[in-house]
Amino acid sequence: MADNGKIIKFPRDCMILREGEKSTDMYKIIKGHAELYTGYGTENEVLLGLIGAPACFGEFGLLLHQPSIYTVVAFDNVYALRISEGEIGDFVQENHRNIIDIMKNMANMMLVMQRQIDILAKEIKKGSTGDVDVIRQAKRNLRSYAVYGSGFPPGGPYNKINVMNYKV
Repeated sequence: MADNGKIIKFPRDCMILREGEKSTDMYKIIKGHAELYTGYGTENEVLLGLIGAPACFGEFGLLLHQPSIYTVVAFDNVYALRISEGEIGDFVQENHRNIIDIMKNMANMMLVMQRQIDILAKEIKKGSTGDVDVIRQAKRNLRSYAVYGSGFPPGGPYNKINVMNYKV
């Protein structure tokens, strides 16, 4: 990994972001492509997609202070702009169009996760007469991907806000 100010070069096959780890940096791909995975390096590895410029990743950690929901690996040499928590305000003011890219990326990830939830739910239903431990683990996995109205699981930092009933 080469760091040249805010633009960082990640060589092919470099793990940029690891699922489950906290990072308060977001990256905008300037050049190159990266793969998004869940369960990277395990028997449950799933390729979620391949992204390139101008896609952003790491926004969950930056915006929500939550661990990454996926692993990002450089598919080829990736040049990415790193945006830290202290720089996000200036980044938003100077790069209005990028906010749409960030929102599209987050919406796309929600769709991908929803598809994974649907597949997992079907597996649970299909295997409901099977091994109880397998079913319990599948249900725990399903809960870990669930999207709550407040954006956090029960007990999370904003569980007292019910955004589903919020009126504008």
